[in-house]
Amino acid sequence: MSAHVLPGVDSNLSLMTRVAIVEDSATLRQYLTELIGSTPGHTCVCACASAEEALVEIPKNKADVVLMDIHLPGESGIACTARVREKMPELQVIMLTVYKDIKTIFQALKAGACGYVLKRADEKEILAAIAEVRSGGAPMTSEVARMVVRSFMKQPAEPLGGDAQLSSREMEILALLAEGLSNKEIGGRLQISFGTVRTHLMHIYEKLHVRCRTEAAARYLRSNPLDRSKRLDDKS
Repeated sequence: MSAHVLPGVDSNLSLMTRVAIVEDSATLRQYLTELIGSTPGHTCVCACASAEEALVEIPKNKADVVLMDIHLPGESGIACTARVREKMPELQVIMLTVYKDIKTIFQALKAGACGYVLKRADEKEILAAIAEVRSGGAPMTSEVARMVVRSFMKQPAEPLGGDAQLSSREMEILALLAEGLSNKEIGGRLQISFGTVRTHLMHIYEKLHVRCRTEAAARYLRSNPLDRSKRLDDKS
């Protein structure tokens, strides 16, 4: 099945959130396409049934956000996420999953996804997840978030390394990122614009050789044992 590219998606896109859908179920794919298409401020730029189609259509249609099925025929959604994020580092990928399998979700986050939403989620939850990633957040339930953070914290301490050469401002932003703040919240705390925060984050990702905010936060936490201990105490 070829990717479905919606007509008329080139008008007023600068004001739109461009959403791509990667889902092998025709029924769910159609539902998500209609949901995005009927939501003000959103446009569905492509709807793909496989990773292979997605790797062609998502860059071509310059999506901002992808709703990505974890389990796809052929190449998995996790592998697709890693490959498409290499092509488009600023792309925000939300994984679609049937159940909260922490191991699979963790693999998806490591591949560059910024969160996940359950397939049984209602319309408000799906749209809220898109809005959250657009503001620099990482949508996931508190239960899974705690499990992910704990798994990172249990790893051995790891210095950021001299090759990272983060500026003082980048270190400030990285520390706030590790606290779980969104881009908007970081901007408010440091009195800088949302765009400036995003630019700094892209430089941080490049210097740390990571692909998402979760990996960047993990690097920070592993390099700051005192911060790790405090956070573990706070969560106990």
